[in-house]
Amino acid sequence: MRNTWKYSALLGLLVWFPYTARAEDAGTKTSIEQKLTSQYAVTKITDDKTEIVTAGSILVLQKDKLVMVTADAPANHCPNTYKDGKLSQAGACKAGDVLKVKKLCPFCPSIPGEDKVPNTRAFVTGEKFWVTKIEVKDAGKDSGVVLEFFSDPIKDIRYKGVLTVPFKKGLPSPDEALKLVAEVLTVAPSEDAKDDSKDKGAPAGGAGASGKAAAAAAPDNAPAQPAAAEAPPPAIEAPPPPPPEPATVEIGQTADQVEAAWGQPTTKAKVGTKEIYFYKDKNLKVTFVNGKVKDVQ
Repeated sequence: MRNTWKYSALLGLLVWFPYTARAEDAGTKTSIEQKLTSQYAVTKITDDKTEIVTAGSILVLQKDKLVMVTADAPANHCPNTYKDGKLSQAGACKAGDVLKVKKLCPFCPSIPGEDKVPNTRAFVTGEKFWVTKIEVKDAGKDSGVVLEFFSDPIKDIRYKGVLTVPFKKGLPSPDEALKLVAEVLTVAPSEDAKDDSKDKGAPAGGAGASGKAAAAAAPDNAPAQPAAAEAPPPAIEAPPPPPPEPATVEIGQTADQVEAAWGQPTTKAKVGTKEIYFYKDKNLKVTFVNGKVKDVQ
């Protein structure tokens, strides 16, 4: 009877420990995603991948050769992986590298997958784009974070890409995961960032009197002082000018005129021939077409 009880208790522990481990991992996965999305605000794009709906953080690439495919490609055949401080590609992109060599040998045999090589562009350190998805995968040795990207038009062509940053040993802490991703991507500073500090004026100086009389009292027999001349009445001050009317933006104005009126926008986005200025402090966006204001919302 006692052995049966011990066996049941041991079996219960074996069932409880994996369940607890999975629960802890799921919590860690969620906390990593929350940490990353708080640092890298996700951008929402249209379903056909042609325009930006809601602009998030602008990312700055910190490593060379992040390969993206054209946004109209049916699938992303050039996944990127960051490992040991370098970016590498797999899939059809490898065939694309071989095809560059094959151009020097037109009579060489065909290469498997060469008909599926997509139109691509390799982004280098310093180039900027948007992040549209952040997902943490917990798959043992294949654990890591997957990020999807979307670029502004480059010669009227937008690009999309995907990057996997694998974790070496299971799921790290949120701070460790953020530090690893930051080796590849950083957030561009806001264009209208200003120094919030303000100069503080020195406290007003007093007369320096300590409560004692500044001069001795005049004796009783001192000659009477002549009466002071009557001061002229104070001049009537002119009323202050009315406050200036708030600057406005009108249809047809140029980008320079808009920036002169409202300053630099919080975020800029290019969508085809359109350029959009976002002013978060005014909760407005200004749409330009061919360099002139088309709409203010």
